[in-house]
Amino acid sequence: MKQATLQVEGMSCNHCVNSIEKAIKELGAEGKVNLSGKTVTVDYDESKLTIETIKEAIEDQGYDVV
Repeated sequence: MKQATLQVEGMSCNHCVNSIEKAIKELGAEGKVNLSGKTVTVDYDESKLTIETIKEAIEDQGYDVV
């Protein structure tokens, strides 16, 4: 498993947290949102997912990965 921390803009509430964590989980990874730090920490299997795929899933929810 690999861990990455992404800076994500546009998150402001628990709906944001749920949307992002659900999108990451649907990919087969685990994500933990930190609203105050504007970060998402993701644990994922490099043999099954790329960080680009995870970023796209977050952006598809309407947030900006910086």
